[in-house]
Amino acid sequence: MKFARAIEAILFGGRWLLVPMYVAMLGLLVLLAAYFIGELAHAMLRLMVLSENDLLVLSLSLIDLVLTANLVVVVTISGYESFVRRVELGPGDSRPEWMGRIAFASLKLRLLTAVSVIAAVHLLRSFLEVDQETEHDLLWQVVIVLTFGALSAMLALTDRLVGHSQK
Repeated sequence: MKFARAIEAILFGGRWLLVPMYVAMLGLLVLLAAYFIGELAHAMLRLMVLSENDLLVLSLSLIDLVLTANLVVVVTISGYESFVRRVELGPGDSRPEWMGRIAFASLKLRLLTAVSVIAAVHLLRSFLEVDQETEHDLLWQVVIVLTFGALSAMLALTDRLVGHSQK
């Protein structure tokens, strides 16, 4: 019996191997923030020569980066809380409403939904730059957005059905 408990303790402790990955996700967040600032600064220098379409494409690109950064934050914090340990905040820190309430199934749904929105934003950007896209590429982008949307809907429905059957 002691051997089994030792194995279980090792397996349970293995969750700490995820910590370097979550820390690396913060590095990714830094890269996204730096790229965002660089794109914004570059656009400010060209502001007087930007067309309305260029400004819309820039806006969609920046929105894409923000959505991706949000996704990194949600995955990092909720993944850490779900698989490693609960985050303990100090007395002056305010805990976001969603922290500690995102179950793994909910995280998967948020992840898939965010990817769907990012794909839709990318598709909208492609439609604004339609002269630079082939019909084949646009068709595949539409298929990808519809596929992610359908997967999100199926996952939400499955989670809802499982939730009702467990009650």
